[in-house]
Amino acid sequence: MGRARSGSAPGVLSVRDLSVSYRRGGRTLGVVNGVSFDVQPGEIFGLVGESGSGKSTVIRSLIKLLPANAVIEGGEVMFAGRSLLTLREREMQTIRGRDIGMVFQDPLNSLNPVMTAGEQIGETLKGSDESGRSRRDRILAAMRLVHLPEPTRLYDAYPHELSGGLRQRVAIAIALVASPKLLLADEPTTALDVTIQDQILKLLIELRGRLGTSVILVTHDLGIVAQTCQRVAVLYAGRIVESGPVERIFAQPAHPYTAGLLQSIPRGPASEGRLKGIGGTPPSLDSIPAGCPFHPRCRFAIATCKENRPPLVPHEGSHLSACIRHRELTELLRG
Repeated sequence: MGRARSGSAPGVLSVRDLSVSYRRGGRTLGVVNGVSFDVQPGEIFGLVGESGSGKSTVIRSLIKLLPANAVIEGGEVMFAGRSLLTLREREMQTIRGRDIGMVFQDPLNSLNPVMTAGEQIGETLKGSDESGRSRRDRILAAMRLVHLPEPTRLYDAYPHELSGGLRQRVAIAIALVASPKLLLADEPTTALDVTIQDQILKLLIELRGRLGTSVILVTHDLGIVAQTCQRVAVLYAGRIVESGPVERIFAQPAHPYTAGLLQSIPRGPASEGRLKGIGGTPPSLDSIPAGCPFHPRCRFAIATCKENRPPLVPHEGSHLSACIRHRELTELLRG
């Protein structure tokens, strides 16, 4: 049986059977294993999982921006008719920033401390045939697009002179100034307080609507997914364990790990004292259990779960699950 896909049809981006490993101390550790998904035009697609699930490695692999000890073992990444994994570094440099933008988790670390905001936003436009005046106008337009106040003043500001929210807006402006088709957002709200997080998420939704840019949003928070995404893929131990439309997955999760994540989301004052955490911890890369990697933490695991690794298969339509008990999970959760 062929591997099920987590998208209905190839779109802006098509990822098939992506596998990535890290070399550490003479050992090879599988970080991402057989991940497949599609991102459609104008869609915000979520990648969700706990720390160490492989979600950041997935999106960094798409633009071959991995640490030196990482190896892409196999798979295919198709973007705008080009196979990205076969491109040389010089060819990838023409795609990063211009066709695919990226927003990193911590803007203070991702921004250059000795360059002004305007200079950093303009770096993406280097090599274009625009005049200095035209380039500056385009940079200021990008700053206004992300609602940076007083852009002409902030143009000459350094990162340490900006608040966390303003730095993240600068980072988004850097990613968007060249009007990319795809934006990769790696936990862009993690380092921000709740109020600023909400502003940044609303900004991503607004920009998707105004520009038609597709977004891959990496997060560990399904609450954020509910606010922003149309579809989501849930990763565990380097594999997609569930994927599909956000509304369907929230209404009827088809994998115990997803159900556990949903039960841990605060739902207002009425939920105080009733949150349920997922017992245990994610497996380390060098000791992934046999069978379903989630079975040691799963209260519904049976003997078969410990023996066979379940494939990602259709649950209902485009809703996929990698749980052998996905058909009966709704009843199990009620019990």
